[in-house]
Amino acid sequence: MIADKPIIEKAKTWLSSEFDEDTRKEVKHLLDNDHRELTDSFYKDLEFGTGGLRGVMGVGTNRMNKYTVGVATQGLANYLKKTFPANKEIKVAIAHDCRNLSANFSGVAAEVLSANGIKVYLFDKLQPTPLLSFAIRHLGCQSGIVITASHNPKEYNGYKVYWEDGGQLVAPHDQNIIAEVRKIESVKEINFNKDASKIIVLSDEVDKAYLERVKSLVLSPEVIEKHKDMKIVFTPIHGASVYLGPAGLKAYGFNNVMGVDEQNVVDGNFPTVVSPNPEEPEALKMALDKAKENGADLVMGTDPDGDRVGVIVKNLDNEYVGLNGNQTAALIIYYLLEKYKQKGLITGKEYIVKTVVTTELLKIIADSYGVECYNTLTGFKYIAEVIRKLEGKKKFIGGGEESYGYLVGDFVRDKDAIISCCVIAEAAAWAKEQGKTLYELLIDICVKHAFYKENLISITKKGKEGSEEIQRMMNGFRKAPPAKIAGADIIEIIDYHKQKHFFIKENREEDLELPKSNVLQFLLEDDSKITMRPSGTEPKIKFYFSVNGKLETPEKYKSVDEKLQKKIDSIIDDLKI
Repeated sequence: MIADKPIIEKAKTWLSSEFDEDTRKEVKHLLDNDHRELTDSFYKDLEFGTGGLRGVMGVGTNRMNKYTVGVATQGLANYLKKTFPANKEIKVAIAHDCRNLSANFSGVAAEVLSANGIKVYLFDKLQPTPLLSFAIRHLGCQSGIVITASHNPKEYNGYKVYWEDGGQLVAPHDQNIIAEVRKIESVKEINFNKDASKIIVLSDEVDKAYLERVKSLVLSPEVIEKHKDMKIVFTPIHGASVYLGPAGLKAYGFNNVMGVDEQNVVDGNFPTVVSPNPEEPEALKMALDKAKENGADLVMGTDPDGDRVGVIVKNLDNEYVGLNGNQTAALIIYYLLEKYKQKGLITGKEYIVKTVVTTELLKIIADSYGVECYNTLTGFKYIAEVIRKLEGKKKFIGGGEESYGYLVGDFVRDKDAIISCCVIAEAAAWAKEQGKTLYELLIDICVKHAFYKENLISITKKGKEGSEEIQRMMNGFRKAPPAKIAGADIIEIIDYHKQKHFFIKENREEDLELPKSNVLQFLLEDDSKITMRPSGTEPKIKFYFSVNGKLETPEKYKSVDEKLQKKIDSIIDDLKI
């Protein structure tokens, strides 16, 4: 293919002397030899999605490199100085994960901020994203940056920006910073002249303060003491939880935490896995093998930046099985609320938060304890926004999203796999005290409340052409939704882009209070729910399926589970996904 003329002209601007020699050589190579890659590298500028700036590493405006990081940081610096003009000293914390060039990009961000007169707290080694969130409030910063692409493949990197509340950017700051970035027309406007006196390197002082707060979350100290030698396998999958993951579990009181030596090696190429995503069973295979060798009760693995966790437990047949994100979220929320109730801590001012694609079982559990459940758009920044708005008015107990991200307590304002691992282990010990596994506890929840079964299909469509195809798919479902799916009428359509809730049979509509987002939901007459959402951070479109039924006794679990799975399969077949 031959790239469009505007793309070629845009790429040629990167041949100027403002760019380093290696960058110029690579751009020249693309111009001469690879217009498909040239197009993907320059057809747009990286934009903030639900997880911030994220893209493939390489040259170009649509790639993660020194210059796109520099532009983003200069735009952030300009906005910070406008937003906090009265501050004697603006402060920003910066962290990075294990990915290739992550340390380099964090250094670039520190250079640019310091050159603009902003004080920088720079971690001296890789750290989990939630520690960055904690550090912002702990150090009194106005903003924070973490260089990470979370669980994306190894060729990706990213740039998440946080505000002074410790949460990721939300409106109006996200759009305002984008506006500042767009004002930068040349790399000449980026100040790369580092002021070393403005950069404070952090060692382990923030880690210690964080672990003390984590310890304060313990609800069953006597149970943990009794089962402190419970066998746990933990893997950071080459990532940023390599230090704080085991340290957090030890601080919580668990002494028998086994690692996976090969995956304790920090490596942005993730050599032992196809993908470092704990949602994928393959990513936890080595940890599972370790568990089988040692008869472990619990397996947990975190993604490269330590904010998501995958969990493996033993099922009714004493076989190891992975829990999906909705199941883990239900276990965490149920355990927290049950302990709060036992301790007399529920006063009517407590709440949890979930996202619109996360299981409705969380709301059902919360309702049963008299605890309010808030619903947000996908992206943990929206959960953090709820916590900020309700701070001092109500107490946040916990929350989460189906994509393996959870939070307990409010001293961190992002999903936190370190805290999650600790609470999951505590719940496992509590279940063990009752002669049960976490799997059996999950079945008890289904009997007591409802049996919800969810599934997710994620379709990857890379590049400019893939992005356009994803948009065509969304447009098709919006303009011509089916009347029935798997034999059940669609009775409601919720379109978060149009910010409308349509009630089909009643021929009426209501406005949505949530912000605009490219998400579409179909609600069926049998209480099934289908959600379509292009990812904000990856070249994917995701389809979420939720069905539910009644589980009368634990003994009927397998048969009801099979019945619900058949219903999901029927929905998928009908949609021809």
